[in-house]
Amino acid sequence: MSSPDTIVLIHGFWVTPRSWEHWVAHYEKRGYRVLAPAYPGFEVEVESLNADTTPIEKVTVPQIVDSLVSLVQGLDRPPVLIGHSAGGVFVQLLLDRALGAAGVAINSAPTEGVAVLPLTQIKSAFPVLKNPANRHRAVGLTFDQWHYAFTNTFPEEESRALYERYAIPASGSIFWDSALATLRPGHQSTYVNYHNEDRPPLLFVSGEKDHLMPPKVQQSNAKHYKAHTVTEVKEYPGMPHLLPAAPGWEAVADDALDWAVSHAR
Repeated sequence: MSSPDTIVLIHGFWVTPRSWEHWVAHYEKRGYRVLAPAYPGFEVEVESLNADTTPIEKVTVPQIVDSLVSLVQGLDRPPVLIGHSAGGVFVQLLLDRALGAAGVAINSAPTEGVAVLPLTQIKSAFPVLKNPANRHRAVGLTFDQWHYAFTNTFPEEESRALYERYAIPASGSIFWDSALATLRPGHQSTYVNYHNEDRPPLLFVSGEKDHLMPPKVQQSNAKHYKAHTVTEVKEYPGMPHLLPAAPGWEAVADDALDWAVSHAR
């Protein structure tokens, strides 16, 4: 099997594919075709989504997964999948379907059954979960909330610039569905088969200073996988949740791609 020639970058919540802008250019310089798809309805600019949050309110996890499955299945060979935050969940869901040559989940949100809840994560998600009415809304973060959850290692001026360039509201419905998943019968939309022997290799990349998805979340998620498949965790000192924009991101990007290519199947 030939080496992957395509990288699919999957963004998380509260941001759009714009958050991958540096990684797209970086990987293209290395000779790869790079795709950074938007969630259904998110194909417009950040400013448009902030002005009209209707697409955010309407989007669902199955819709996002279906769009990604269609994209990956349409490629001529399996790509490297790299996802950030909620994008890390979507990477895991795709790998569980045996899609992709290898996957990297950066500061990943947890898949179903990962019940670790560090205090910093609770504080970061509190703006959404504090009000049940948010289940029917798109919920934005104030700058102070963004700085705590995403860019706590950045100087305030840089953090504010990233907030203005990248930040959009997130789906309250998806957050609440995730929070209530353990109380509902049957498997929910973020379920993966942790015993799947056909799953391609998976690397969890974790930022030491991440408040929204701290290293404990990545470690617990990785430990849930019981199959004899490659599952590794690598932690980067000093990195926040918005790792794709943090100083030193180039080394992380190269490490992630080199790992994925070396383990690709």
